[in-house]
Amino acid sequence: MESGNKGQKNRGQSSGDRARLLSDEFRRSYQWLKNRLRRKVGCQSTAEDLSSEAFVQFVQIPDIHAIQEPRALLTTISQRLVFEFWRRRDLEQAYLRELATIPDQASPSEHDTFEMVQLLFELDRRLSGLPIKVSQAFMLSQLDGMTYADIAQQLDVSVSMVGQYMTKALKHLMNIA
Repeated sequence: MESGNKGQKNRGQSSGDRARLLSDEFRRSYQWLKNRLRRKVGCQSTAEDLSSEAFVQFVQIPDIHAIQEPRALLTTISQRLVFEFWRRRDLEQAYLRELATIPDQASPSEHDTFEMVQLLFELDRRLSGLPIKVSQAFMLSQLDGMTYADIAQQLDVSVSMVGQYMTKALKHLMNIA
């Protein structure tokens, strides 16, 4: 019975030790990371959001004691988040540029625009694991309505290769759906 209590006590200490380490690292590095990200993205609130998300991902690491350079890991995590932020921003801006070319009477509502941007972000996220030409072929086909021949010309590949890209993209999307 005593050994059972001892095991529970050790787990409690380990959990408390983990919480203390995470709390210490947050106090030591949050402001540093936020300032670093503010310089990269140029916006205080975006830097705060990205810093918070970096720490959320940092906290999810199972063996926190194995991390020898926490700031290096936070830098890596935050750099990935910044790239994702930029990709999403560029995608949104491209959609809004396209939307601006539509006559006012045919323009979607703000709600529809928001939903479309969210759908584009989700599609981008799902396609992100594919080779670039595969995702480009899929987007050109599905969003721009281009024919396989036009896509082949733009990507400098054969029409049959575009068909293979489309098959690969659709299989990928069906596997993660």
